[in-house]
Amino acid sequence: MLFTGTVVALLCAAFSVVLVWALHLTADENLMREVTAAGGRVAYLVDRGQVGSVLPPDGQDRPVQVVGPQGRVQAATPDVLGKPAMATFHPRPPLRKATREVCNGVFGPGKCDIVVAQQVYRDGGDWTVYSAAPVQAFHVSPLLVAGLAVGSTLVTAAVAYGTWRSVKRALMPVRAIRAELDEINASDLGRRVPVPAARGEIHDLAQSVNYTLDRLEETLEQQRRFTSDASHELRSPITAIRAQVEDALLAPQESDLREIGQAVLKSLERLQAIASDLLTLARLDAGAPCEREPLDLGRLVAAELDARRPVRRVVPHLAPGVVVRGDRIRLGRLVTNLLDNAERHAATTVRLEVRREDPPDGDPRFRSGLAVLEVLDDGAGIARQERELVFQRFTRLDTARSRHAGGAGLGLPIARQIAESHGGTLTIIDSPRGACFLLRLPLSREP
Repeated sequence: MLFTGTVVALLCAAFSVVLVWALHLTADENLMREVTAAGGRVAYLVDRGQVGSVLPPDGQDRPVQVVGPQGRVQAATPDVLGKPAMATFHPRPPLRKATREVCNGVFGPGKCDIVVAQQVYRDGGDWTVYSAAPVQAFHVSPLLVAGLAVGSTLVTAAVAYGTWRSVKRALMPVRAIRAELDEINASDLGRRVPVPAARGEIHDLAQSVNYTLDRLEETLEQQRRFTSDASHELRSPITAIRAQVEDALLAPQESDLREIGQAVLKSLERLQAIASDLLTLARLDAGAPCEREPLDLGRLVAAELDARRPVRRVVPHLAPGVVVRGDRIRLGRLVTNLLDNAERHAATTVRLEVRREDPPDGDPRFRSGLAVLEVLDDGAGIARQERELVFQRFTRLDTARSRHAGGAGLGLPIARQIAESHGGTLTIIDSPRGACFLLRLPLSREP
């Protein structure tokens, strides 16, 4: 409001100055027009030969002189009669009129007049008619100044008040949103800010705030659920270790140290795997940077196969030259998680295929082409409506996944997040038998 009032006040002041100056220029133009008209009437008489030695004064009492070709005053109005020519300049051909400001001379010491010279051709020579009027000083009426000052003040006050009212009315929804946000911060995250009915910036702001609150509530709920599930998963091996150690302490003579050690070691391996998965998820969620290098996807899968002891028959079909850009460790973890999942649920065989495909239409991520890894097991498979559930953290399907089968429900979520961090996708597609996981990554443009 202060800024608007200041701007309006400055604009009013500028308008007042321009108005006063325009009035002054208009007065000068009117004076020049009157002086020119007075001389023009005498020039008309000179052209008709009707000029005597004494010119009749015009209605506006402007001094006029008629100067002959020899430079002598031939006729004049009574106020300059008998005085020398008021000016000596002449219009420059082809112009027939000229104007100058002349000081002193016939007008008296320290006085200046506007003199208009008009030339008339008569009797073989050029006659000059001079007409004059005193120069008008810059003068502003006090009433005009007072009127402009009062008007500017009223306009500034009216605009400032109107702006204040408009801003206050416009910010009422913002105050309501702020108040509701304060209540949400203090009490319930499930509440939402009011959305104004009128379309506009405030309406869009309220919708954005509500969308942000939805995302925040969803994220917090996921975090609570994640923390609860993680605690449950960690508690299971810890409880098993505690029970085994307590049994050994209660009956040391009846306990087999080797058997207890193997059981505790198995629980510790499970605990270590869960902690490693949680750390990997935390790094992926934080967007931790990773090294990107050209990798042959077929060779990467072959290296992972060589490094493991398969519990099921694995049939690989790995096409050479399918190069992607990525982090070797993370992509290796992705392949390992897919193989672990497939071997866990396969009946007898796991089939792997690495190939390249043409880029799909309308997807800029795969403009250079597709590198595809397909992992197929011959197990019970996954129902279509449950395919997205397996990519949620700590999710197990009743028919195909259990804690005793080994898996905390983090391998597939980690695999999908690694795929997405490399600009790719990981989905489950239809297959005649079992579950078929399809990894798609952008082909590298480098050889």
